Amino acid sequence: MRRVVVTGLGCVSPVGNTVDETWAAIRAGKSGIATITRYDNTPFKVKYAAEVKGFDAGNYMDGKEARKLAIYSRYAVAAAKMALEDADLMGKKDILEDTAVYLGVGIGGLEVTEASMTSYVESGKTRMPPLTVPELIPNEGAGNICLAFGIHGASHTIATACASGTDAIGDALDQVRSGRYDVVLAGGAECTQCGFANLGFTLLHALSSKWTDAPEKSSRPFDKQRDGFVMGEGSTILVLEEYEHAKARGAKIYAELAGYGGSSDGYHLTAPDPSGIPGAKCMTLAMKDAGVKPEDVTYYNAHGTSTKLNDSGETKMLHLAFGEAAKKLHISSTKSMTGHCLGNAGALEALVCVKAIQDGFIPATINLDEVDVEGGCDLDYTPNKGLELPVSVAMSANFGFGGHNGCVVFKKVQ
Repeated sequence: MRRVVVTGLGCVSPVGNTVDETWAAIRAGKSGIATITRYDNTPFKVKYAAEVKGFDAGNYMDGKEARKLAIYSRYAVAAAKMALEDADLMGKKDILEDTAVYLGVGIGGLEVTEASMTSYVESGKTRMPPLTVPELIPNEGAGNICLAFGIHGASHTIATACASGTDAIGDALDQVRSGRYDVVLAGGAECTQCGFANLGFTLLHALSSKWTDAPEKSSRPFDKQRDGFVMGEGSTILVLEEYEHAKARGAKIYAELAGYGGSSDGYHLTAPDPSGIPGAKCMTLAMKDAGVKPEDVTYYNAHGTSTKLNDSGETKMLHLAFGEAAKKLHISSTKSMTGHCLGNAGALEALVCVKAIQDGFIPATINLDEVDVEGGCDLDYTPNKGLELPVSVAMSANFGFGGHNGCVVFKKVQ
C-alpha cells in the first residue's frame, strides 16, 4: 500500500489558538476549562466549559466574510490555513486543485440553530437570518475550506458524533492509499457553546456540574470523583500526504498515519456496549491495518470523557484489545485539559499523538487524584505529570453516541 504521512498541522483549541500554544499547554498540564463567558449561564445547572479564548477570525480570513460563517466553520478555515502554511502548500495551485477535504463535524452550527429558531418563534414564524441554512449545516465547514483556498478535490463531511474527527482521518487515509489523492486535509471542527447544547446534554446526564467553584478540576477521567464530561470546541486539521509525494517536494514529515479501524456497537443510542467487544474491535482492526502488535504501541490517547460509563468501558476495551500488553501501555486522556470537543475530539487527539511521537512525551491525565480501581479503571493513565519517553507508535480511539467507534495509529517515520 502507498504510505501516508502527516506534513502539516493546524489547530484552534480551548488551550491555545495555534498548534504550538496547544501543545505547550498540554505538555504543561494546563486546563482550558473555566466559567462560561460565551452566553449567560444563569439558567443552567452547568456553569463551566472549555471555550476557545481570544480567537480572532479576522487573522485568518476577511472579517466581513467571517461574519457569514458559523463559529465551527471559522475555526475550520483557520485550522486549515495554519495546516497549509505549515505544509508549505499555500498558493500551490497545482496541488490544491487536486487536494481533498475530509472533515468530521458532529453537529454543525448549533449556535446558529438556536438564534435562528429564537427569531423564528419570537417573530410569529415570519423571520430568521437569511443565511441560517448555509451557516448551520455541517457540510459547510469543509465547503468553506475549499472556498477559502481554491481546493477542488472532493469535500466530505463525516458525522459520527464524538468519533467524527477520527473517522474523517481514517476515510482520508484510504483516499491517499488508494491513489485517488496525493494530498488530503483531514480533521474535525465543532462549536456547541450555547445554551441549547448545555441543556440538551444536561438532560442526558452527560455533563459535569459539581465543580462550579473550581472548573479547572471538573474534567477528571478515570478518577473516583468524575461526574461527566465538559463541553469543548475548536478545530484541528492534519495534512495527509503520500510519502513519495512529500519527499519529492521536500516536505517536513511529522509522522506516518499507519492504520485505521472502525466498528459499531449496535447496542444503544448513547451508552457504550458494556461488553467492550465492539470498541475493542476497532482498536484491533487499526493495529492490524498498521501492521503493529499490541506490545509495539507506546502511547494510547484515550477517549477518556470523564463519565462513569466511558472510562470503565474503555478500560475493558483496552484489556480485550491489548491483552497482557495493556498493563504496560502508557495511557492518558487530554480531555482532562481540553474538555470534550465532540466532532473535533478525535482530530485534536490525533494531533496529540503526532506531537507525542515528535517530542517523545506522554501527556498527563490531570485531575487524576484517585484512580477509580473499584469502578473498573485499573491501568496506567499517566496521572497528573507527563512523561519524557520515546514514542514509536501512538494510537487514539473515540466512541460516539449511536455506537460509532474509530481508532487511528501513527508511527514514527524510520
